[in-house]
Amino acid sequence: MEGYLGSYATLGLLLAAGVLVFVGAFGANRLLRPARPAEPAGKRIAYESGIDPVGGDWAQAQIRYYVYAYLYVLFAVEAVFLFPWAVVFDRPGFGLVSVVEMGIFVAVLALGILYAWRKKILTWT
Repeated sequence: MEGYLGSYATLGLLLAAGVLVFVGAFGANRLLRPARPAEPAGKRIAYESGIDPVGGDWAQAQIRYYVYAYLYVLFAVEAVFLFPWAVVFDRPGFGLVSVVEMGIFVAVLALGILYAWRKKILTWT
């Protein structure tokens, strides 16, 4: 199939094949499933670790877990930005400019970690 409309014909055939697979899968499911599935005892109760749920559905979570997760993501993103910088640093003409840019970037992140340290966010209680 060549020409302007050939690519549209290919796309149409691909979409038709996708719809056919989708309809075929659901049709096979409808034909092969049991007519009246069994309802074992306790099928519709909440299940966790094999123990029946006891108590209310409200629980407290410590905020420090979220702060540690946020700080981890922040510094993982910093590490991701350091790799392209190292590649560009080696190219001619980018040496001083890239060093200054990355110095500013690392300084801002260092200020952030210093702030977290001064607020005693990083101490585990």
